[in-house]
This record gives sequence, structure tokens and C-alpha cells, in this order.
Amino acid sequence: MQQPVARTEIVTETLYGVTIADPYRWMEDWHSEELNSWLEGQAAYTRNYLDALPERPALLKRIRELSNVGASYADFQLAAGHYFYQKREQGENMYKLVMRNGSGEPERVLFDPNALGGEVQTGIDWYKPSWDGMFVALCLSQGGSEESVLHVLDVESGKLLDLAIPHTYVYSSYVGTFNWLEDNRSFVYLRFPALPEGAPEAEKLNGGKMYLHHLGSAPEEDSVVFAQGISQGVPAWDKTYQDYPLILISPTSSWMLGIIQHGDLNEKTLYVAPRVGLERPEQCQWRKIADIADGIESFALNGDTLYLRTHKDAPRYKIIALSLQQPDLTKATTIVPASERVIEAMTVVGDSLLILDLDGGIGRMRRCKLDGSDLETVPLPFEGTIREWATAPHSAEVLLKMTGWTIAPRLYRYDAQTNTITDTGIIAPLPIEADFRDVEVHEVQAPAHDGTLIPLSIIHKKGLQLDGNNPTILVGYGSYGIVLSANFNPRTLVWLEHGGVYAVAHLRGGGEYGKEWHLGGWKLTKQNTIDDFIACAEYLIAQGYTRPQRLAGMGGSAGGIPTGGALVKRPDLWAAMIMQVPITNAMRAEFTANGPSNISEFGTLSDPDDFKGLYTMDSYVHVQDGVAYPAVMLTTGLNDPRVVVWQPAKMAARLQAATSSGKPVLLRVEKNAGHGMGSTQQQRDEEWADIVAFLLSQMGVTP
Repeated sequence: MQQPVARTEIVTETLYGVTIADPYRWMEDWHSEELNSWLEGQAAYTRNYLDALPERPALLKRIRELSNVGASYADFQLAAGHYFYQKREQGENMYKLVMRNGSGEPERVLFDPNALGGEVQTGIDWYKPSWDGMFVALCLSQGGSEESVLHVLDVESGKLLDLAIPHTYVYSSYVGTFNWLEDNRSFVYLRFPALPEGAPEAEKLNGGKMYLHHLGSAPEEDSVVFAQGISQGVPAWDKTYQDYPLILISPTSSWMLGIIQHGDLNEKTLYVAPRVGLERPEQCQWRKIADIADGIESFALNGDTLYLRTHKDAPRYKIIALSLQQPDLTKATTIVPASERVIEAMTVVGDSLLILDLDGGIGRMRRCKLDGSDLETVPLPFEGTIREWATAPHSAEVLLKMTGWTIAPRLYRYDAQTNTITDTGIIAPLPIEADFRDVEVHEVQAPAHDGTLIPLSIIHKKGLQLDGNNPTILVGYGSYGIVLSANFNPRTLVWLEHGGVYAVAHLRGGGEYGKEWHLGGWKLTKQNTIDDFIACAEYLIAQGYTRPQRLAGMGGSAGGIPTGGALVKRPDLWAAMIMQVPITNAMRAEFTANGPSNISEFGTLSDPDDFKGLYTMDSYVHVQDGVAYPAVMLTTGLNDPRVVVWQPAKMAARLQAATSSGKPVLLRVEKNAGHGMGSTQQQRDEEWADIVAFLLSQMGVTP
């Protein structure tokens, strides 16, 4: 079977003195018949290639065993003493929504997408129970598209109400996107207008507004309660980062917080107003209390006090408190001062403030009184990561989902009144089929080109010989201040069982060491993210874990920047590169639906300095003809709303035409999937089987 060859039509442009030739610009018309025909041919070729790998069937069988050794749990929430969460049983494709009345009661399925059937699977994007636990708002989308439609489920009957509100996208699900009111029959929510026919896709997230809805009424009757030009005291805000408005409401406060989300920027602009302003939004008096320069990334309302997590003058964050009776940020009180720990989150529980820390890669928890006194560390069951925590107003109960690289998730109940932690027993231990007792983890530091030490987590079976022959996967991301914290994935065991090493590089651009670490790989400093990835690869080779012929890089989404950058800068360093739904053509990304939101993280072509950073992180424009590139597999989903399909498609076409090594460059296309959210378990299992089989074959490893 022949791999389709993409035609070239070179578009040349000069930006700030740099001439760029783009031979596949035509692919950006991604709805065209020509591109879709080429994608179909690539999908068929890749499927034929991967299915012919003799080890794939056995690998897939083992992966399915591992991914189905026990039920999976996610997104725990508390309401009126009820536990809500998503659960995927053994053999099921999608998570379903379940609840139980406390940890000791039997669970009840509220909504099961698996029962809907159909070729295109429906998934739960997000959900939020009412304060009394009688209703659940949930957003659904199909085929991983994240084109969320908001529904409301009656818990008692288990039926959806006659309500469907479109354009409530999952990637707008920040704090303040949705809030139930105390009557438990009304809520405020964010909705975007439909994109007009013929409008550029980059305008898709323009014009978002917060609406007030009363159950039983039609969405067309919903009133706008927070948006530009609606209320007093809110000027027209800067549209540079594709701003949209949010509202945070808490039953513990008579105030409401107006939040301007600046695209993907972590820092917010904040307003405050009395809650009664919802009744007459046109007369509501909003008061601005903080802007981007104040470095505020998260917050909590309690009575007349607003708690704020900020990195201003505290690169690893501190928590301050502000009286809403006189909201002057210059008079805020420091509640939790900065320290060596990175403060990741905070929440009010009863008369205590809980703080979630990252301490040398380990998750910690502290508590103090609401005035900051009696600050102490809360002992946790083991050293790992707190992946989730859930609280409810007027409750001293907290649910903690903990895990580690080799420790399966457990759900604990923390009682803030007694300062005790107990295992709920909801998440059962995994059976022997996913036994990680013979697996060990080494937390090391790899020196970067400038001497900075880059944290590196190395996972492998005990007794590994450091002879340079071990097949190794190095994973990297390094954007948005996101931390690649310890996470248990039973499917990783299939790689370790074949003598593999699985390493995770904590690159600059992430948040492992706070705001400075994030800014160390941001816009103009993005080269650090790429070079850190290369440095970690060189460390693994120097220490005898592997050698270039047995080393693969892997990264998804923004992880396409370090993987793509390392691929074009050091093609000699890799046996293969796996790039999953990757950003590859950063200089063209801002013209996509999700592009303007990312300007805050990556920059814009309209700024000459930003251009320098974008040019550095754009691996597509740095591919050179005649270079012996390693084997490459790129993946994409046709429904991807975050990294549009033409990003990996252009990179695949360019590499296929340029490489002189004779090694495969594959484009793996999922028809009914997007960025990964909403993918079925079957899709995830098959993709991992493809990756492992592909890597073992390219590394010359016999299963």
C-alpha cells in the first residue's frame, strides 16, 4: 500500500526580516475535499502499517487486561452529604455519573453514556450538582468534539429535564463558568454565541456572556448578568487574549466575584458586587479589585472575606485575604506566606483554610485558621500526589483522591474538625494483574545547557541493567505552568514488562517550581523547554539507561513543542518520536478556533518579540530537506477543537517529503475523536498498543 503524497504549493512571506516558505498552507482549509481525501489515505496507510506489526495483537490483549483490572474513578464532588463522581466499570468505554449517600451507602447510576450506543460515543464533559443534591447540571458532547450541550438531570427520577443549551464548551470550564444559586432551581452559566456563517474560526470564542437561568424557562428567556456593557463599573475589557466573563457565587457569602478570564492566561482580572445585583444586572455596581499585574490565579469566597492565591512578590505563591467591605488590595493581609513549597490550590473548609502544596514533586497539605494562625502540615497516608479534592459549603468533610507513580488511586475522607484522614473504601485496591511491586522510581535532576537542574522521574522494573540497551520513552510537556505530577497508569506496565524505561521530564514552562519555572519556558524563553527535553535525553544516555537507537520522545498537545523542537534540532538523538495531537506550526496557531486563547502563553505574530518565540517553537518551519529524521508517529482527531487537524497534518506531510532516513513517518487519524477528552477506553487502548508496537519495532526489541 502506497502512502499518499501531499502536493506542495509554496506560500512565501517575510516577517520581521525572516522569510518563511510554507509548502502546505493549503491544508489550513481543513474542510476541503482534497485534504480530507489525503487524510483518509494517510489513515488507511497507517492502519495497514500498524496492523501488520506482528507483536501488536498480543500487546493489545495485555493492554486491555491492564486497563480493565478494576473500575476507574474521576471528578469527585460533594453536595448535601452526597458523593457524586464519574466511574468506568471493567469493559466499559465511557465514564458514567454515579452518586451515593455517603461512603457507606450503595452507589446509584444517574447517567450512563454507554447505554446510548451509536458509532459516535457521547461523553460527559463536566457536571455540577445543586447544593441540595436534587439536580445535576451536566454537559455532553459527541466524538470528543467538546461541543458541549448543557442539560439538567433530576436526581430522584434519573431523567434529563427538557432543556438543552448549546455552546457551553468544555474548555471554558474554569471556576465561575457555572454556579447554582441557593434556591437550587436557578443557575448562572457561560454561553457563547453561534459562530456566524463565513466568520473566521478564530472568532469562535468571542462574545461569551454569563446568563441566569430558572428551571422550567426557555434558554431564550435567560437574562445576561455579566458581560461587556451590561453592568455599571465594568468597562470594555481588553480583547487581546480573547477574554470572557465568569461569576463565582458561594452559599457562604452575600458577595459575588466577577472574573475576566483572559484566554489561557493564568492571571485574572477581578470585580466584586453584592449578590442582589443578579436581580437587576443593569443596575449592578461592580468594583474592580485586581488586574493581571496583581498575579492572582485562584480565589475563595467566605462571608465578607476573599482569599487570593498570588505570585506577586512570591514566585512560589502566597495566600492573602481581602475584606470585601473595603476591597483595597493594598490593604490585603498575608494569610499563608511564601515558602520553598509551591502553593497549588486552597479551599475553605469550615473554620479552616486548606492549602495544597507541591514540595519537591510530592503533594502535601497544610491547614490553618481563617486568619492564618496555627499553620500546620496535615499528615497524609503516603507520599504521592493529591490528584483531586472535593468540598462542600458549611461542611468539614473533604474528599482526597491520592495516587503515585506506582501506587493505585485511593479515596480518603479528611475531617477538618478532628484533623483525621480515613480510607473511604470506595476505590478498591487493584488485583495482582496490575502489580507494581516490582517497579521502582528514581527522582533525579538532569543538568540543562545553562546549568539549571531539570527534575526527571525515571520508572522501571527492579534489577534493570544500566547497559544502554533499555528501550526508553521520555515524556515532556512544559507549558501553561502545568505540573506533570505523579500519576498511576496501569497500562504503562506493558512497556515496563518489555524491559522498558518510562521517564517524565519536568521541563521549564511547567509549574514544578512555581511561576519562575513557568516563565522560564514561556514565549521568548521557550527554547529552554526544548533544550531541557534534550538535556534529559542526554542524561538518560549518559547514565546508561539507554542509547539513541533505543530512545523515543513522546508528548501531546503543547508537548508537541519540546518533541518537535528536539526532533528537528537533534534528529540523531532518537530512534522515534511520538507526537500526539501536537502543536507543530505555532506561528499559524492563532488563526484557529482555539488560537487567540493561547496568545497569552505562546504569543502573537503582531508583536515582533512574540514572533521570535513563535519562530523558535515552530518545528514545522525548521524541517530541512535531506535530513535523516528518526521514525515519527503523529496523531490527530478529526473533531479536535484545541489543536486543529491541519497542525499535525502539515508536519506529517513535511517530514514525509524531507526525511532521507527511509524510516516511517506515520499520521494516525481518529475519525470519531478529538483532543483526547471524550475518547473511549477502546480508543485509548488501541492507540497505546499502536505506540508500543511501533516503538518496539523501530528499536529492534523482540517482545
